[in-house]
Amino acid sequence: LYNTQPRRDSDGRNRVDEKEVTPEVQQEVAALWPQVTTENLNDISDFRGFRTEFATTLPRFDVMSALHRHPDGLKMSEISRLLRVSNGNITGIVDKLTDEGLALRVSVAGDRRANLIRLTPKGRALFADHAAVHEGWIDELLGSVDADDIANMTAWLDELTTHHEEET
Repeated sequence: LYNTQPRRDSDGRNRVDEKEVTPEVQQEVAALWPQVTTENLNDISDFRGFRTEFATTLPRFDVMSALHRHPDGLKMSEISRLLRVSNGNITGIVDKLTDEGLALRVSVAGDRRANLIRLTPKGRALFADHAAVHEGWIDELLGSVDADDIANMTAWLDELTTHHEEET
């Protein structure tokens, strides 16, 4: 998900690690799966725990992800364009990230008004931890989807994005 080449298992499913396919884990999943319903998902899983474990929001995760993919930094307008949101939406997130020492603003030579936003080493390490858990969560959600279906879904989303960009 965050690397250029996802690791796939012998069935073509994306994998973060092989822990979920160990016999012990599969036995536990097989026993638990028939009991899972929409109504009891939060009671018998740690779905809420995943969301609260890192005390973050999806917009903050998205900003950190964009910065992680561009280690030389991005201007606020570039972050906004990549995430398809307004600069105003990004400003508060970047302010908090810099206050927490997770990102920094670097002046752009020749342009006193512009700054590049970069993750600090602390921010890169924190994002790497978050991304690993997020990747595992996505793998869990899409683990049964085969590689061809993922490729088709990605192509469809790319086409939808292209169409949207042409319209705006």
